[in-house]
Amino acid sequence: MHSEDDPPPSLAPVVWAPAQPLKGRGTATRMAHRFMRDAREAFDDGWGGPEEGVTGDESAAPAAPLTQVIWEDARSALCGNDSPDIFFEQSVNPYRGCEHGCVYCYARPTHSYLNLSPGLDFETRIIAKRNIAAVLRDELARASHRPSVVNIGSATDCYQPVERELRLTRALIEVMRDARHPFSLITKSSGVERDLDLLAPLAHSRLAAAYVTITTLDARLARVLEPRAAAPHRRLRTIRALAEAGVPVGVSVAPQIPFITEDMEQVLAAARDAGATSAFYTVIRLPWELNALMREWLQLHYPQRAERVLARIQDLHGIDATARIAGKSYDSSHATRMKGSGLWADLLRQRFEKTCARLGLNRQRTELDLSQYRPALARGQGVLF
Repeated sequence: MHSEDDPPPSLAPVVWAPAQPLKGRGTATRMAHRFMRDAREAFDDGWGGPEEGVTGDESAAPAAPLTQVIWEDARSALCGNDSPDIFFEQSVNPYRGCEHGCVYCYARPTHSYLNLSPGLDFETRIIAKRNIAAVLRDELARASHRPSVVNIGSATDCYQPVERELRLTRALIEVMRDARHPFSLITKSSGVERDLDLLAPLAHSRLAAAYVTITTLDARLARVLEPRAAAPHRRLRTIRALAEAGVPVGVSVAPQIPFITEDMEQVLAAARDAGATSAFYTVIRLPWELNALMREWLQLHYPQRAERVLARIQDLHGIDATARIAGKSYDSSHATRMKGSGLWADLLRQRFEKTCARLGLNRQRTELDLSQYRPALARGQGVLF
């Protein structure tokens, strides 16, 4: 039995692993997941990788894998949350996995439950819940449903590239609109602008709010940190478009990665100038296989500072010397996992709070209206009162 804090029993790749990053992908390997009975280690037999054997060109770089959409029929839509450090009680996710490929994504280990790798599989094998809107409509139509603000996209980006064609997120918003049910959404994609025709009137009725994640303004860093998400300047334009349409919009400057994302103040200022009125942050979390994936990413992209970054992450999560030797980098305690603890976490908190105070962010909380929800509206029926 393992806890979320423990390193997985095997972190070896399950297929031949390239020795360099894959263009357009956040990770470079299909890392073994924690439920696998067998693990295979890469071994250099002098013949090179699979791509070299096919092309005959020993200098050829391995080709980046293509994205595959896998259909799933969801049995439920709403996921309850009782964690005191998360601001919403219910969420809905139209997809599993995310093509944006953010290396730091805390949702990566969930692909292990599908017998898929939290590495490349998470960003190349996208599970699309084709019936998610219908299931959500049924759940909202129940007289027993207790309304609270539902977050769309807590464990996947609801506007990742496949949404342009599949439109599952738009279908969810239409259900929320029909039921007069308040919701928020969070994204790194400019694709949310497509749905302004739905979001703007709902926001005017205090039924919708949006958050845009901007981890850094450094485009070169963003390209390797979150390779298929919108560029930072494009996300600022999205904030402006949402704000100008009357949608309450906040910025997430998360996760904060020591010695990697160092421009929190600049991100907050740029987001405020674009129209954001609120902001929040978290520190990087490395549960389960994400610990090994982040270590791999640091060695590929920042080898000279990799150990320094990991040591500071361990400082933020209060990892003692014995646990560090065992490879632990994360403490899952609800009291500290989001913001960290200790000196460095306190300095990060002060930076954030002082910058928000100077910029006028978080002065007023966005309150959505729960009283408008009607189960009968979700079923397509009228109501008398």
